[in-house]
Amino acid sequence: MAPKALDYESLNENVKKVQYAVRGELYLRASELQKEGKKIIFTNVGNPHALGQKPLTFPRQVVALCQAPFLLDDPNVGLLFPADAIARAKHYLSMTSGGLGAYSDSRGIPGIRKEVAEFIGRRDEYPSDPELIFLTDGASKGVMQILNTIIRGEGDGVLVPVPQYPLYSAAISLFGGSLVPYYLEETANWGLDVNDLRHAVFQARSKGITVRAMVIINPGNPTGQCLSEANLREILHFCYQENLVLLGDEVYQQNIYQDERPFISARKVLMDMGPPISKEIQLVSFHTVSKGYWGECGQRGGYFEMTNIPPQTVDEIYKVASISLSPNVPAQIFMALMVNPPKPGDISYEQYIRESKGILESLRRRARIMTDGFNSCRNVVCNFTEGAMYSFPQIRLPPKAIDAAKKAGKVPDVFYCLKLLEATGISTVPGSGFGQKEGVFHLRTTILPAEEDMPAIMASFKKFNDEFMDEYDDHRGYSRM
Repeated sequence: MAPKALDYESLNENVKKVQYAVRGELYLRASELQKEGKKIIFTNVGNPHALGQKPLTFPRQVVALCQAPFLLDDPNVGLLFPADAIARAKHYLSMTSGGLGAYSDSRGIPGIRKEVAEFIGRRDEYPSDPELIFLTDGASKGVMQILNTIIRGEGDGVLVPVPQYPLYSAAISLFGGSLVPYYLEETANWGLDVNDLRHAVFQARSKGITVRAMVIINPGNPTGQCLSEANLREILHFCYQENLVLLGDEVYQQNIYQDERPFISARKVLMDMGPPISKEIQLVSFHTVSKGYWGECGQRGGYFEMTNIPPQTVDEIYKVASISLSPNVPAQIFMALMVNPPKPGDISYEQYIRESKGILESLRRRARIMTDGFNSCRNVVCNFTEGAMYSFPQIRLPPKAIDAAKKAGKVPDVFYCLKLLEATGISTVPGSGFGQKEGVFHLRTTILPAEEDMPAIMASFKKFNDEFMDEYDDHRGYSRM
């Protein structure tokens, strides 16, 4: 009998090519161990609430009232909810065509897109057009929608930083394009050299690939670096010279843990550069409610904003968005509350500031605890996490460990991370899942475990690493690569 359409051998080859290490072999093994009763610390994914971060009070109050609008008619509602939360719930419900259970426009609720545009205008000091903003189910959906629009076939390439968040490699594979890697330099704090970009484009073109777009992740995932204004200018000049669309993944813009390089958006730098560049470069920027001090991953709220994209193209993107009818409506309200939080003088302002500041200050301390912890370990080196939610230490695996991994049929850093998981319950992601230079090995962990648990987690890691190195290290020492 001929294979059926959904038999494995008959599947779309692009689906089979997709790999997503964040939910890969390590995560599956961790889930098995958890079912067997082992305590697992899931540091493999940036999922703040799963690791104990408390939701901000004000947005949850507003969305609760929007979800249960009959509460607004209760004479005692003012005893349970502050007046500004009640007013805001009524404000957002008035924008819908029938409450949270009704579809919205496929681009998102117009009034909320207007609030996003006002937020961007305040942040960048340049006005934003709500007609060029689409609300999405998390930033990932927006990234996939734009990549699907750009990629026409395997001859089309997208420049992606390596190490990279595997959403990009997975989506490019799924849509049948070609990933063109450009390597970040670990010894320069994961810096970007434009000469490396030029070399990557040259190499791709020599293979017949048309490079059409470039991705930046700022702050970096998994590397945690923040791009300087000068770096962003270089990138924008490069995109102008090479006629590339720039995709700005800026979902960690609230997560900054140092003062030397505050977040600055690609759009602001582009506008500051002035014509002709500011009128020519095509830019799509992404943001989400999943990161920052919100951490509302499960709500699936995001947006993308388009700059210098022709109206006909915007219409095509709208058409494709319409196939899904509507982005998640409660998530749209979360997004509105993120871009338009309580203001000074509002009843909920002091609590909102206290909660959000407390989360960010704790994350800053955790970033330092984790970096220092890794750097105290034998054969481990780690750059400081300047932003985002991750540490990405390099593990200098001894030759004996690499040989043992090969014998076990494992990539060396997968071998190390599996041993770590079995010994400690700490679930990480091997660096090979993000891409790395040949012969160099890393792991990614979030900095999200509770601050009070951090010393014990790092002590557990150090104990495991010492024992691992005792078993496999011949003590010849290794240079940093």
